[in-house]
Amino acid sequence: MDDRLFRTAMGRFATGVTVITTKVNETLHGMTANAFVSVSLNPKLILVSIGEQAQMNQLLKESGQFAVSILNKYQEELSAYFAGQINEERNIEFDVFNGMDVIKDALVNMTCTVQSSVVAGDHTLFIAEVTDLRIQDGDPLLFYGGEYKNIK
Repeated sequence: MDDRLFRTAMGRFATGVTVITTKVNETLHGMTANAFVSVSLNPKLILVSIGEQAQMNQLLKESGQFAVSILNKYQEELSAYFAGQINEERNIEFDVFNGMDVIKDALVNMTCTVQSSVVAGDHTLFIAEVTDLRIQDGDPLLFYGGEYKNIK
């Protein structure tokens, strides 16, 4: 099978949209990711998959910690910005939660400490323990078939 067929098939799986943030040398970095999954309840573990060529890959290895913000349906522009689809500087107003910068008004903010990582094909899978989280009500921003979607 070719890459396009595989990508199309994977696009048939609806996902939520997250922004991963971390700080290295006092500089904040963020990246949109939809390859995010819960792994374990005890201990509380999540997994994010980051491309080997993505700058965030090396940053997570350096920092050893990151935050995940699960976006609400009104945060499509933030997702596009952190995905590199908006090529202008923006002054993003972050919130601080558990000592880490997170996306303000996201449905969920969680802070995480990397426990392990493994290279899998052209990505690194980062397994991290959730150190704290907070939740707000609202509807999620979804990604399906290469487009943002909302629950109707």
